[in-house]
Amino acid sequence: MGDHRIVVGVDGTDGGRRALDWALHEAAARGSTVQAVMSWRWDTAEPTQSSDETQRAAQRTLRAELAAQTATTRVPVAAEVVEGRAADVLCDAARDADLLVLGSHGHDRLYHTVLGSTAQECVENAHCPVVVIPAAVR
Repeated sequence: MGDHRIVVGVDGTDGGRRALDWALHEAAARGSTVQAVMSWRWDTAEPTQSSDETQRAAQRTLRAELAAQTATTRVPVAAEVVEGRAADVLCDAARDADLLVLGSHGHDRLYHTVLGSTAQECVENAHCPVVVIPAAVR
């Protein structure tokens, strides 16, 4: 175990939870480890939060997501909170990974045109295969 590594983007959303769940199941089947990565940026945080508060909030979110998902698995999981744009952080973390897993948020075309898509950016720029877990059907 430990020769294969799956990086998963975690962001506190339902899409991130689905991605983490899928990555943990895939890691268990492959005998892999999981690296859960959450990015944060102070310039997109609440205006009343300091940089340190924003980073601590990201750390709390990641810990909570991992606690909820990893209680029933024996897959080794490393957690990392990194400052920066999500796509940049995730592609960098997955530079030597076997797989990058992301959750789709199911936004419409206008959202992607105006704001961009982290998943699409990662698909275009990652140095490893990327799995995008689709949004839940409503």
